[in-house]
Amino acid sequence: MSAPRLCQLWTPFEDDIANGWNVYPRPQFKRNKWLSLCGDWQLSVQGAQGEKALGAIRVPFPPESRISGIQRALAKDERYIYRRSFALPDDFNSGRLLLNFGAADQIARVWVNESFVGEHTGGYLPFSFDITECVKQGENILRVEITDALDTELAYGKQRRKRGGMWYTSISGIWQPVWIESVPNDYVRSLRLTPSLDSITIQTEGGAAQKTVRISAPDGELTRRFDGDSVTIDIPDPVHWSPEQPYLYEFTLTSGEDEISSYFALRTVSVQQVDGQAYICLNGKPYFFHGLLDQGYYSDGIYLPASPSGFEWDIKTMKRLGFNMLRKHIKTEPELFYYYCDKYGMIVFQDMVNSGAYNFFIDTALPTVGLRRGISHRASRRRREQFMSDCRNTIALLYDHPCVCYYTIFNEGWGQFDADEVFRQLKPLDETRVWDAASGWFNEKESDVTSEHIYFRKIKLKARPDRPLVLSEFGGYSCKIDGHSFNLDKNYGYKTCATTEEFTNDLRKLYEEEIVPAIDDGLCAAVLTQVSDVEDETNGLVTYDRCVVKVSDEAMQSVAQKLNEAFRAKTGK
Repeated sequence: MSAPRLCQLWTPFEDDIANGWNVYPRPQFKRNKWLSLCGDWQLSVQGAQGEKALGAIRVPFPPESRISGIQRALAKDERYIYRRSFALPDDFNSGRLLLNFGAADQIARVWVNESFVGEHTGGYLPFSFDITECVKQGENILRVEITDALDTELAYGKQRRKRGGMWYTSISGIWQPVWIESVPNDYVRSLRLTPSLDSITIQTEGGAAQKTVRISAPDGELTRRFDGDSVTIDIPDPVHWSPEQPYLYEFTLTSGEDEISSYFALRTVSVQQVDGQAYICLNGKPYFFHGLLDQGYYSDGIYLPASPSGFEWDIKTMKRLGFNMLRKHIKTEPELFYYYCDKYGMIVFQDMVNSGAYNFFIDTALPTVGLRRGISHRASRRRREQFMSDCRNTIALLYDHPCVCYYTIFNEGWGQFDADEVFRQLKPLDETRVWDAASGWFNEKESDVTSEHIYFRKIKLKARPDRPLVLSEFGGYSCKIDGHSFNLDKNYGYKTCATTEEFTNDLRKLYEEEIVPAIDDGLCAAVLTQVSDVEDETNGLVTYDRCVVKVSDEAMQSVAQKLNEAFRAKTGK
């Protein structure tokens, strides 16, 4: 049997590929003295036959991607070796030097001028090393060695070596920005921003004892000086953040010689009762979360777009179509993604990234025919500890972003273990968000919500009075566009539509006949599959290359209006 014909697809974001990722990668914790290390590095591969040079690779794109310049998969018994030189800018002070990585998959070991500076395990979270003692005047050599056996004891998301169907091309290596920043000896290591509807609590770690906060507000600047690590500031005439009004308060924090630019928003997320039914409330009022599953894959860079404008395009396009929420599906993105969601007003339901081997019979076949309770995988001590560490670090990473309103711990039983206990450990780390312990099925006892997936039957739901009802996946209708599809021979989706007109009409019918009536039964959030096509999957509202929007703006805006009208009639809000 011959292999399917795969097509290379170009995106509009490649026009800015040279400079797109040379922006400060962390808008909510920004310093002025920094050096981007994105761009050309030298890549070699170390295997059984020794080390072999592969040529220049464009960081931060994974080697498997076309735009990296390599387009090569890493074998289990190989490791990639990245090298590049750098010289420090003249304005870097005499304090400390921090080498930062957005993410590298799966295990990274780092040297500067042949001095080992550290190791990091896990492919989705940022890490940094203090390299002050290793750096010299003039040219410095940075070496990063990556191993990635696609170890399922570690987080891996939807990666598969044998991609196909709902599983996608695996990636390895550096896949988020790398940069160096200059900080004073006594510097602020982190911020924790906790809003209410009329105040902000700012907690810091590290830095000088006395600090100053300057907040830009609509009526002028607010200045507050404080000693220690925490301050709560009342905001006069507060402007609340929502998808309809995504207002951000920008501020600077000065701590001795350290100065950080950041922002916050005033918004709350809670679960409250309305007429005997629990709802997720935004800023104290029941809110209908009209969302899409967002895999975060692109035909140019696979795990990230050719430039951050790809994130902006996705968010703005989905908002134009009437959506107010994205469920970020078992993937953690660069912080620029969450910044754009903050800025443009797109709520994020964030998944934790799965580990553990997938079992079709247990995780898909049995639940599809109705067996959705009493099943759980076993987790080794190593997998359990790594998963819990990753979850804690994800919470810390995203805590300050107002767009993040909801966390999903396990999806469809993928790697699920001891869900009740995991929920009990994680929820206290962030009480300001809603927690979904098991999205789709294998519900145990502990969760903030009832979370359902329905693809192959008519959507009929009934809420528990004490829990908000969330349809966390549905739809999956397929519409394949000639000239904009990755797999020319195979297709994956749950219902086939021959034309974009049929696709639009079928989706509108699905919403009007099944989702809108479910609101009367307590539904407060619905997540359609999905934002874009991904490889074999052609069930996106836009094509994998982001060149074709398959649905009518007018039709989708009409759907959003009908959902909101039905929700207001049900809740009175």
